[in-house]
Amino acid sequence: MTSPRQPFSSPQDLPVELVKDSDNKWENFRNAAEQAGVHLPADPVFVSTLRTVFSFSDFIARSLTRRPELLPDLVESGDLERTYEKNEMAARVRNVFSGPSAPDSEAALCRTLRRLRIREMLRIAWRDLTFRAALQETMADLSNLAEACIDQALSFLYERQCLASGIPLGSDGSRQHLVVIGMGKLGGKELNFSSDVDLVFAYPYPGETDCADRPVSNDVFFSILCRQLIRAIGATTPDGFVFRVDMRLRPYGENGPIVTHFDAMEEYYQNQGREWERYAWIKARIVAGDKKSGESLLSRLRPFVYRKYLDYGAFESLRDMKQKISSEVARKGIRKNIKLGPGGIREIEFFGQMFQLIRGGVVSVLQEPSIQKVLSILSRENYIPAETCHELLEAYVFLRNTEHRLQEFSDQQTHTLPEDRVGKIRLAVSMGFADWASFETSLLRHMKNVHTHFEKLLGPEASEEAENPEQSLLNDLKKIWNVPDKYDKGPDVLSSAGFDDPEKAIIILNDLRHDPATRSLSAGGRTRLDKLVPLILNEAGRTEHPERVLNRIMDLVRTIEKRTNYLALLLENPDALVHLVRLAEASPWIVSFLARHPVMLDELLDPRTLYAPPRRPELEAEIRKRLGRIPPDDLESQMIELAIFRQAATLRVAAADVTGALPLMKVSDALSEIAETVLDNVLELSWNHLVRKHGTPTCIPKGEPCDRGFLIVAYGKLGGLELGYGSDLDLVFLHAGTEGQTEGSENPVDNPYFFSRVGQRIIHMLTTPSPAGILYETDMRLRPDGSSGILVVHIDAFSGYQEEKAWTWEHQALIKARPVCGDASLRNCFEDVRRRILARPRDKESLKEEVRRMRERMRKELLKPEPDVFDIKQDIGGLVDIEFLVQYLVLLNAHRHSGLTRWTDTVRLLQTLTQTGIMDSRTGTFLKEAYLAYRAAVHRVSLQEKPAKESERRFRSFRKEVLKIWENYMGSNR
Repeated sequence: MTSPRQPFSSPQDLPVELVKDSDNKWENFRNAAEQAGVHLPADPVFVSTLRTVFSFSDFIARSLTRRPELLPDLVESGDLERTYEKNEMAARVRNVFSGPSAPDSEAALCRTLRRLRIREMLRIAWRDLTFRAALQETMADLSNLAEACIDQALSFLYERQCLASGIPLGSDGSRQHLVVIGMGKLGGKELNFSSDVDLVFAYPYPGETDCADRPVSNDVFFSILCRQLIRAIGATTPDGFVFRVDMRLRPYGENGPIVTHFDAMEEYYQNQGREWERYAWIKARIVAGDKKSGESLLSRLRPFVYRKYLDYGAFESLRDMKQKISSEVARKGIRKNIKLGPGGIREIEFFGQMFQLIRGGVVSVLQEPSIQKVLSILSRENYIPAETCHELLEAYVFLRNTEHRLQEFSDQQTHTLPEDRVGKIRLAVSMGFADWASFETSLLRHMKNVHTHFEKLLGPEASEEAENPEQSLLNDLKKIWNVPDKYDKGPDVLSSAGFDDPEKAIIILNDLRHDPATRSLSAGGRTRLDKLVPLILNEAGRTEHPERVLNRIMDLVRTIEKRTNYLALLLENPDALVHLVRLAEASPWIVSFLARHPVMLDELLDPRTLYAPPRRPELEAEIRKRLGRIPPDDLESQMIELAIFRQAATLRVAAADVTGALPLMKVSDALSEIAETVLDNVLELSWNHLVRKHGTPTCIPKGEPCDRGFLIVAYGKLGGLELGYGSDLDLVFLHAGTEGQTEGSENPVDNPYFFSRVGQRIIHMLTTPSPAGILYETDMRLRPDGSSGILVVHIDAFSGYQEEKAWTWEHQALIKARPVCGDASLRNCFEDVRRRILARPRDKESLKEEVRRMRERMRKELLKPEPDVFDIKQDIGGLVDIEFLVQYLVLLNAHRHSGLTRWTDTVRLLQTLTQTGIMDSRTGTFLKEAYLAYRAAVHRVSLQEKPAKESERRFRSFRKEVLKIWENYMGSNR
């Protein structure tokens, strides 16, 4: 709510200072109405409100005194009492230009626009001052009025110019139209009562008019047209003006051409566009002319405005802009200015637009011109606290309402608070306050809140002059990096910083310094690197193994230094560097991961989420939000968002893992949930794409209708809920399509072809590199007939293959098979097949021989023996021996114990084997303990980027016991 009170309803309620002013204006208006023969409304409540409004607005009183006939028109139409419908303002303006009083000359155009403007501005000011309109309505009405006037004036002038000079054509003969781009508050639909309109003009293609006698170039044609339009809208005539026009935001500013064709405009911004111009173009919106072409221009310019990455490189220029804002306030002493002063409207806009410049290329919902919507998005996306958003939005509404009250007094473009006593009382009362003191208290509270949030932006850079031990050490570390040849205290300083082997640290620094990529850095990139390296040295020195950590971090820096935006991220966010060093100490895999996917450095900014892996509901909500921002056929953007989603979630699991916040079993569960969420959405996107293209297939598994008839089955580590960080996905695709073709499309295809195309698109999305990396490596060789088999198998064919052709090792693989996404009915069909196959009675000796033979074959192919080294997976007595033993016992006993077909993971299968008495409790407990110890060891060394091997002595007792149990159940052929 803007203020604590309702407006005064009668002049008698007004402070005495305003009563006399109201009486004088009322008397002048009444005399003018009488002379014009205009009858005043008889409603005493309305008259009382009118007299009150007169006390708040010279503009309303003066305008109605000059044209008393406007009042009955506004009253009888009911326009003072109601909100305009969507597009109603444009329709009203259009009707004026198509009716009997439509203008027939440029002079008549100017007169028509200005008279129309007075009527609508009276209505807007009235509704605002009487609290009938909220801020959003007032801004929208003002913006819609400006937009409609510009558009109709342009249409009128364009047709006249075509008659005079011919129709402008492109090189392909297409008719050319002007594009009018609204910038600033017009672009954001946030126009204030006496605002300028910031415009930029453009047209699609060079060319000339079709005038046979004297053709003119498109540039000349549109230059003339633009000057006419500016004059029609912005010139002051005896009837006033429509809106003042500001053209300074065009390419080259005041010295640039008044209008530019698209190619020239794009070239300018690509080659010469400055940071403040990116800032200005955030609010760009097509407001008149050829809107379709205009949208294509905005699309072409979007890469200039919004980088396709988190643009922390903008920090320096934004900090410079912020400093200029603060300097201007100090220099001009504009503390009483609610727009430019400390805590004013400009600081709120800068706050939101800073996030837009940095994040808008990645978080597309931030590509929004309205500052109120931007602030709400920032809160919803957790970039700012909800309380900050609330305070800024509340202040924005208060300040913008104050701005309107100031400007509605005399239709002057002012943002300065009144100095005189009457002016203060008028403003306070018009805002619903009893007196100036109570208004000022609220105003100062809002402006203080805004300025506090503004001051926290971009964080002040640390002073190099600070005299404290921390800063002194940092200054010495800067010398080690920046002037190594002139500074001979390097080893001593590094030692005092915590390095055990300073000479090794110096070698690491020299390697980076002399790296070709470092030597070829731009001046700006080198400046950032020179600031960052001492900070890295300082943090690395605090770790237990500083040289090791420094080496890992420098490997990362070597990878990302060309993209200096990422150096800026670490510079601007000291906490991110702290977390990076912490994770680098724990795991080189994480550093390598960040080097492959540097966009994930942004995840280091928020420790609340960094060490808290999301669970399935959070994952699903997050991916829906990401994909919901993308057009359904934008495959590249979908793949990028999916890859970023997967990488961010994986990094959070790894961070929680290496810091001990997540046990091993939960790590695999979390990684499996990420993979399943990705697969679910890849299937959804692939399915929807094929349905839009070919229609819907029919499917009937076991004679009953199904939803889609497509199923993704996970085998191996994902099927067994044992996924690791670098695991492939072993997948099998099944369908239940009928004979015939898809339905509901003009381009139907055979059902099997449809399902095959779905599978192909899934594989494409999972494995094709995108700018954000690939989703997952996939292995489809476990499908029937392996690599030579068809990609998507009918469930009946799959069942027949498993019954008649599958090898024992394929039935072993089926133990770990688990449906992860797709049709529920088909999922049940698969489960039936799996249970039936696993529960087939088998000859014990034959089964034992086949399992042993496959195990030995695997060992020969994958094991490379080394002296005194134990291969945790493949060596005798290792992890795979336990898995094969469990699989043998499941296949041997599942026909007698159905519980053995329920689970796909080795741990729960061991528990079931114990519960059923197939395995004694001691043996089952030991194998579970050994299996988990082996998995933990594999997991640990993988995070250290080492092979799954340990010293032969490490697991000697486990190996002996596993071998003994193997021989007990399987005999020995080793």
